[in-house]
Amino acid sequence: MDGQQEIEPDNQDSNDKHSSEVQQVNNSDNIEMNFDFSPIAAGFIGLFGGFFLYQFVGGFLTLLVLGFDIENAPVAPMRLMTIAGQILFILLPALLFAKFFYNNVSAVMRIKIPKLKEFGLFTIGIIILTPLLQTYLYIQNYFIEVLAKNNQSVQTLKTFFDSLDQLVEKSYGELLNAGSFPEMLFVVFAAAIVPAVCEESMFRGFIQKSFELKIKPFYAALITAIFFGLYHFNPYGLFPLIGLGLFFGFAAYKSNSILIPVFLHFINNLTAVVLYFIFGEEELSNSASLNNEDLFSQSILFIVLMLFFIALIISIIKYYNKQLQGGEYASMSKL
Repeated sequence: MDGQQEIEPDNQDSNDKHSSEVQQVNNSDNIEMNFDFSPIAAGFIGLFGGFFLYQFVGGFLTLLVLGFDIENAPVAPMRLMTIAGQILFILLPALLFAKFFYNNVSAVMRIKIPKLKEFGLFTIGIIILTPLLQTYLYIQNYFIEVLAKNNQSVQTLKTFFDSLDQLVEKSYGELLNAGSFPEMLFVVFAAAIVPAVCEESMFRGFIQKSFELKIKPFYAALITAIFFGLYHFNPYGLFPLIGLGLFFGFAAYKSNSILIPVFLHFINNLTAVVLYFIFGEEELSNSASLNNEDLFSQSILFIVLMLFFIALIISIIKYYNKQLQGGEYASMSKL
């Protein structure tokens, strides 16, 4: 018994030391809370606070300004309200939360200029990921169609999803519709630039960074990505949105710069806007599915793109490991 009592403090010290080391790795920027409060709780305050402010307060103000007949509201004021809502109820709260909870706003928000090579690597990633997720969407919807034909419950759920998807398509279509080149530029600003800056500041800035201070980076990015997908109210696009969010989170963590996920988000939205300008409303549809003949070819394409994407992720991890080893070597050489 005496021997056991002597060993236990050593085990406890070892566990405390390991826990301390994990926290140091997760908190390499020396971020501290302004008061005794959990970073996890702070992250969820950002999630639910931002959701409430944007969806409910922003929605209420939109109704006050534009009236209850939203479908017939002028599109220009609607775009302005969308921009104002993103800035006032997503970007501004992210900055205020970071200032309120933490001692180092720039570290929490990942204010750092990355290298051009980092931009290049992650840009290749979004170029591969975009058709990969679109291919997944086609395959997913094919099997939903098959299940709906054989199961009444699935058919009922699909009918609800279709109506919600049509509502999303209609609202986005009205915002994206442009009759002149200057109006197209304004649409790009409203639908690609502003959401990229505002949403990434909240999700990959304040929220994910808060989670990273207490849990493993992968889980921090995954939890943030799940809520990012839910936030967009897009039933068919939920899993692709989570996939996008997870990649944005991976980019934010590896680069430790908010600029890279902002750029990736912008590229993704810009692609959707440009394709809408070219092909019209059909490009917004998330409920389109395949026929039997196309299923095999799309499945092969999905596998090929997935292999390319996995190879790129491995390359990115190796790149940052090499950078880390180079930094450690440089630090040792100065001693």
